[in-house]
Formats: sequence, C-alpha cells, structure tokens
Amino acid sequence: MKEWRPLLYSLLSLLVVACASIAAPDGGEFDEIPPKVVSSFPVERATGVRTRKARINFDEFIKLENANEKVIVSPPQMEPANIRAEGKHIKIELKDSLKPNTTYTVDFSDAIEDNNEGNPMGHYTFSFSTGDEIDTMEVSGTVLNAQDLEPIKGVLVGLYRQKSERISFDSIEFQTSWKRDVRMDTIWRDTVEYDSIRVVPYTHFLPDDLVLLAFLEEGQDQHLLKWERQEPEFFRLFFTAPADTLPLIKGLNFDEKCLLCESSEHFDTLTYWVTDTTYYRQQDTLRFELTFMETDTTGVLSLSTQEKEVIPKTTWAKKWREQSKKIEEWNKEREKKIRKAKRPLAYAENPYTKTFLEMSCKPYGALDPNQNPRLTAKEPLAKVDTNKIHFYIKKDSDWIPHPHLFLPSKTDKKVYTLYAEWESKEHYRFTADSAAFTSVMGHSTKPLKYEFTVKEDEEFGSIFIHVLAPDSNIIVQLLSKSDKPVATQKADKDGRADFFYLKPTDYYMRCYVDENGNGMWDTGDYSIGLQPERVFYFPQPIRVKAKWDIEQDWAPLEIPRTKQKPLDITKQKPDKQKSVKNRNEERERKKQEERRK
Repeated sequence: MKEWRPLLYSLLSLLVVACASIAAPDGGEFDEIPPKVVSSFPVERATGVRTRKARINFDEFIKLENANEKVIVSPPQMEPANIRAEGKHIKIELKDSLKPNTTYTVDFSDAIEDNNEGNPMGHYTFSFSTGDEIDTMEVSGTVLNAQDLEPIKGVLVGLYRQKSERISFDSIEFQTSWKRDVRMDTIWRDTVEYDSIRVVPYTHFLPDDLVLLAFLEEGQDQHLLKWERQEPEFFRLFFTAPADTLPLIKGLNFDEKCLLCESSEHFDTLTYWVTDTTYYRQQDTLRFELTFMETDTTGVLSLSTQEKEVIPKTTWAKKWREQSKKIEEWNKEREKKIRKAKRPLAYAENPYTKTFLEMSCKPYGALDPNQNPRLTAKEPLAKVDTNKIHFYIKKDSDWIPHPHLFLPSKTDKKVYTLYAEWESKEHYRFTADSAAFTSVMGHSTKPLKYEFTVKEDEEFGSIFIHVLAPDSNIIVQLLSKSDKPVATQKADKDGRADFFYLKPTDYYMRCYVDENGNGMWDTGDYSIGLQPERVFYFPQPIRVKAKWDIEQDWAPLEIPRTKQKPLDITKQKPDKQKSVKNRNEERERKKQEERRK
C-alpha cells in the first residue's frame, strides 16, 4: 500500500479544494523509515559459497550514494566488482576468481538510502565465506599521514603490502577481543532539539583505538608521469620519483645543445629552457628522443627510450601579437590621460614591458627586521655583474655604501638574496645598473632601484617554546592557517626554541624528531624496520600580539596523536553524520501555523 499513498492523498486534496478554499496539496506524510534488508542470496554470513554473484533484497526502492567512494570489497579485487542498485535490490558481481577459505566482505558504509526521501540505512556490511567459517573479529582506529597528522579519508586498509602505496607498520603485539555493549542513538526533532535517545545493543570489538601512521617509502617506481609546454620558451617533464641521473634528450627536429635543464628540489620535475630563439619562434613543435631510467614490470630500473613531442599552448607568434596589442593599448590610454591633464604626468612604466626580474619587496616599502629581500627572475640567470650592483644606507641626507652579501640560491637558478645587518627605522637603497643581470635566454635587465625602511621592533611579538620531551634533535615549526611553515627553529639541548619578529596573528605549531640530524623530515623504510620520523602538533593556536612575549611549555607525548592537530588547519573534516530528516514534524508544525492564521 505504500506506493499508493501519494495518489490517495492527492485525490483527497482535490475533494477538499472543490468544497473549500484553494490550497496546494501537501502530498501526505513523508516516509521517514530507513530501508531494511528482507533477504539475500547467498544468505548473509553464509559459508561454503561458490558463486561470484550476490543479491540483497530490501523492503523498498533504494539507491547507492557515492558508491565508487564508499563501497569497499575485501579482500581487494584486481578487477573492480560490479555493484549497483536496481529497484528494491542491490546486485553484486565479483569479477575475480574466488579464493578458498576466505571471508568476503562488502562494506557499504552509509551509502544505502531509500530512493524517495533519502533516509539513510546506516552502516551496513554484507559478508560470506568460501570456507567453513566466517572471520568475525574486527579491529578499528584512525589512519593519519605520518608527515602532518592529517586524517586520510577513504583509504583502503588491508593486512598486506602493495608496492608504490602508502604503508604503515608497527612491532607492537595486541590481543583481539570483544564484548557486548550499547551505544546511544539520538532521535532529533529538528536541527536543534532532540526527541529521545535510544539504547542500541551491539558487539564491541577491541582494540578500537589503533593509530596507523601512513607514509610513502623512498625509492618508489620511476616512470614518466606527464610532459607539458605552457610557454614556447620551455617545457617540463614530470616523473613519479627522483632519479640519480638526468635523462638524455636527442633532438629530432632541433639541436638539443640549446636546452638548459633546471631541476626541482627533489629532481622529479625537470624544466628545459630552449635558449635558441629559432626553435620556438619559427617552429611550434619540438620532437625528441627521451632516454631515462624506468622501473620495468619486474621492479628493476632499466633504460627506456621513447619519442616525444611538445607543442606550446600558445605559439610565440600569437603570444607576441597579444603582447604588442596590450603595449599599444596601454600607450594610447596613457596619451589620453596626458592630453586630458594638459601637463606631463609622472613617469609610469608600461606593465607589459617590465623587466623579467623583480624583488620580493615593493620598490618603496618596509622590511621586517629579520627579512632578507629576494630578487626572482622569470628565467634562469646566466650572468650577474656584481660591479653593477650597489647597496646604501641613508645617514642624514647622504647615501653611504653599506656592507652586504648578494648570493645566489643553492637550488634555484632564478633567485638571488640580499643579506645585511638591518637596523630598525633605517632607510636603505638597492640599485642595479643596466644589464646587471642577463638570463639564459639572452635578456638583460633595465636599471633597478629599490628603497625601503625596516619596521620597528614594537610592531612584532615573540614566542619562546619549551618542548618537554626526552628526545634530542627536535625541530619546531610555526605554521600558518594553511598548515604551511612560516618559521623553523631547532630546539637546543634543553628543548627550547625561540621565535622573534612575529607579525600579530594566530600561529599553529608542530615539531618532529630529527633522528638522523639532517634538518629535514624523513620517511620510513619497511625493509629495515625504520619508522618515519615522529611528528607532533600543538593542539591549539597561539595568538601573537605586538610587543608581547609568549612563554609556552609543550609536552607533545601527553596528548594522543589523533587529538593533536587543530581542526582549524585539518583539511579532512569529519563527515557529517547522516540521519532521518524528521520532515513530518516540520510538516505538522507548518499546518498548525496555517490553522492559527
């Protein structure tokens, strides 16, 4: 009779309309009863099963929400199982051959809902065995990323190892057990008030507080992931893991000697600059033979040679036309402003003809006391003439040469940094003559001039951290709201780390135990039983105010790892618990309001 209710209520509503005032039919009461399993084949928890097909029957029409993400088959299948909802049924078809004496489990999580109102069935698991018994014991816990304690949502956890996947291991032994227990199920009246609390009995499996710290080992399989050419002047190769040697490139329609390779920090992204303008101005496609080390099907690194071609997203000719048009339009607009003002205007550089090198601070700005300005080029630098670079400090009204260092980055060929002893409130000037910098593409800079002051100490605050832990070699990091380091200090032998000149805002904090003393976080290695270096988070933000010094003790071992990372900077937020919507109560409340009117 359930399917006839909407029609019956609609007919009754029409009769009321004929005799009384006009009103829209309300369609009758909402279905708030979650779907129920009425039968299955094979029967749930059956043993000695030989078929790879199963069918679960429900008491109403159902649907699967986000089945690809939520429904998991164990043991893992080489070929994905076909699991679909059809009317009042769920059909399961396993593609892999069944393993003997194995318990198969299809975990639907909370994906099953009724088709009309979306009432969730709740967590449901269907299982059967090809042997004489069902494996029933369970353990549960939390999976965290070992590097930043970020919860890993939707990960498949299995007691096995697959290559090139994140793993977790522990030498601790535990005894599984179970007990009869109850959980409280809250029945909500609406989004604010609850109606009642129902006591639900269940089997409580232990342990239920395991913490898996997942990590990706070094030495992963080496493959060419992708290649791209965003601009005519360069192209990039992306690899799945760093290699000990650079790949070899043999040009098929160009001379490979014109290529200059620029590597990322971990050598897994390679940028090749085409230094001969002929090869990107007069031809769009670059074809080459690429020889590199690649992991074969047996897991062994061997030489692989492949032919590739790269085509720019925008050709040099089109890019030049667009650039010329922007320059011309800007100049015309500038001339209009001059004619309208009837006087010369202050010099303004056309933004489309700017130098390819810029400083990290504004041409006329203020530095933090611990800030060292960086000059960053858009292209790798081939030559820097330090005789054309000058640095001054202002004393009274005179600019006096000031001691400084101007050094290249060890990892980036496009970056130079200016170092000096900065003094609060002082004025500084950095200048570079024409052609002080020359890029690998042959471009030279115009004259540069930057003037800046140094902010007063009173604009900043400080944090003094005391890490209460038995470990040495502790690295402490202050983090932004995006969970990115803004300052890093190594704690001294007493566990103290001091942070000065901090801008007033909220900071978050983590630390890791630098076991090998190399100043960076290192992953683990299962083959030698090496765990990843331990990471801890301070569980709440630290608010810094100007002219404030904050002393903070921190005992990272006292709080479980699963409760350390603040929710504000946790990217994987907890899923919202599904519940029946209780729309009938809302419907009745609206009807009563209408009657009172």
